[in-house]
Amino acid sequence: MIKKYCKTRGYIIVFILLTGTLKAVGQNNSLVSPEVETARTDAYEKQLEDYLRHFLVAEYEARSEKAWNRDYSSPDALERSVKPNRRRWEEVLNPPVLTKSGPLERKPYALGEIQAEWIGLPLGMLTAEAVLAFPEGASERKQVPVVIVQHGIESTPETPFSPGAYHEYAKGLLEAGFAVLVPMNLRSVERRNNVERYARLAGTSLPGIELVRLQHLLDMVLADPRVDADKVGMWGVSLGGMATMFWMPLEPRIKAGVVSAWFNERRNKMAVPDERYSSFSPREEHAFFNGWLTEFSDYDLVSLIAPRPLMIQHGKKDNIAHWPQVVEEYDKSTVHYQKLKIPKRMELVLHEGGHEAIVDEGVRFMTDWLMGTVKSQNAD
Repeated sequence: MIKKYCKTRGYIIVFILLTGTLKAVGQNNSLVSPEVETARTDAYEKQLEDYLRHFLVAEYEARSEKAWNRDYSSPDALERSVKPNRRRWEEVLNPPVLTKSGPLERKPYALGEIQAEWIGLPLGMLTAEAVLAFPEGASERKQVPVVIVQHGIESTPETPFSPGAYHEYAKGLLEAGFAVLVPMNLRSVERRNNVERYARLAGTSLPGIELVRLQHLLDMVLADPRVDADKVGMWGVSLGGMATMFWMPLEPRIKAGVVSAWFNERRNKMAVPDERYSSFSPREEHAFFNGWLTEFSDYDLVSLIAPRPLMIQHGKKDNIAHWPQVVEEYDKSTVHYQKLKIPKRMELVLHEGGHEAIVDEGVRFMTDWLMGTVKSQNAD
């Protein structure tokens, strides 16, 4: 027993000595002072940050000029010329392949006085869910356009029917004669951070997954005899505005879009902290996607939406951006429409408010382009 105890004690002493030595070596306590080590690591971090920021911001224009070879001789020519960029944008979102695995489930869902439906479509281990509502009188004989209404990160599918920053804009669309499809996307910064980490490991992205969920829902909704399948719009607020900007380049069935409280001078927003606007970093890591700023600042991304009509809404009191930078980015975006000789297809609603939707202007825009108020989409 004594020999065994001594042997065990010896192992413990050796283990303590070894771990202590390793700890000392790891911390370099006797070889470099904490002050020196911290200073050089801080300097290296700044080198990396400056190098990457220079690539993302300072070198963007030259990189973009080489990446895009747009042909503005006609709308069709533009669409053909940006096909390589569209493929690369799809690689940024990298949507997964999901397959319908069951029938669409529908159940009545009352939203105050509005009689809507909660719909769910099984996609293997996932389910695509949404609120679907029709205006009064919609029928097979009186088909109506449909607008995809996308809520933001701290909201739900019910929010666009409610007062507040959304100003009941889903209700406004219904009253104007549109059906509305309001997909349920993942809510809250913490949840999106969590899932986006897994998505990156899997080689996809949360916006890519949610795009595919929407596309499958759209398949089913456009088969409804009450819907005019050729007249589909999308209007998103905040992170819903991101979805509108991100998805329209990859979903040609969406014929017109409204982006509220999202459009930005993207390089500054993502890579240049500034007291004049809020930054996603470090809290909202879900908002950073591999390859986004290689060639897809907002004004470049718009050329994957053109020639379809697009409205940008931004409030001067909205701290997501410094509003003069939004105007500058918008002006760059309009070049695509101007060169195609269809400048009226892009509009900016710059208002005195904050992070919100401007209902009357958005409804008017959708009415113009989806209900035929504008007699010719070539009108300028």
